[in-house]
Amino acid sequence: MNTPATEVDIDDDLVDRLIRAQHPDLAGPLILVANGWDNVIYRLGTELSVRLPRRQVAVDLIVNEQRWLPVLAAHVDVALPVPIRAGEPGEGYPWPWTIAPWFEGRTVADVPPSERSGIAVPLAEFMTDFHRPAPPDAPHNPVRGVPLAARDEAVRQRLQLISRSTELLPLWEELAALRPWQGPALWLHGDPHPGNLLLDGDGLLAVLDFGDLTSGDPATDLAAAWLVFDENAREVFRSHVDADEVTWERARGWALALGTALAAYSADNPSMAAVGNHVLDQVLLT
Repeated sequence: MNTPATEVDIDDDLVDRLIRAQHPDLAGPLILVANGWDNVIYRLGTELSVRLPRRQVAVDLIVNEQRWLPVLAAHVDVALPVPIRAGEPGEGYPWPWTIAPWFEGRTVADVPPSERSGIAVPLAEFMTDFHRPAPPDAPHNPVRGVPLAARDEAVRQRLQLISRSTELLPLWEELAALRPWQGPALWLHGDPHPGNLLLDGDGLLAVLDFGDLTSGDPATDLAAAWLVFDENAREVFRSHVDADEVTWERARGWALALGTALAAYSADNPSMAAVGNHVLDQVLLT
């Protein structure tokens, strides 16, 4: 399965008109850098980015980023794409959009898993700082932070599209049956895959894409142990996060859930398909 079809046409001319109409002081050269599942991202000049929803389902997500990232950035040492300006519908474009900083670097997805160990401690520290109790009005996300059992139907459907389902289904059934999170709802990034982590040299420069921002079970984010790392780096990461055995196993379950989505739905995105295959290899190891 491929990336969902866009629901609105977005091109250089539209984005330029939106900026000149609403934020003319920031107008400059535009370069298309990503056309993802939910958003189109442009580089604006040398220091800014423009993020525009390409589907209705992503509109609330970008509003959540505008509302909460300025608050959350104060609690972490890693850079976040805190909005600089909020754009409004206009020029034929129907939804809110964001101008944010541009971070110069490369994503962890561009680095072989065997070379990612240097960010195991910084990523663990980011999650420790980020996973703090969330207020009652934190964004709700029905597919992140929830009990694993709530994802059972979706994971089973995806496993039917994956060749290793014979190995993975019994593991999923075991992990989905684990005791749910008993603690307070914590802030969650919600989508901690390598494409959302940015490197400056060998260090962790920024954590990107908070479209899945929500609250709930921290195991959702701790799935990065399998999404990002190999077995050795995973142990380093684990030694720097506060997770009991059941939470750690639920994190493995979340890695399996997220990995099936990446493996099943990234036919037109080789980088994300590779991440999905990596995850499924890793969850079968431990």
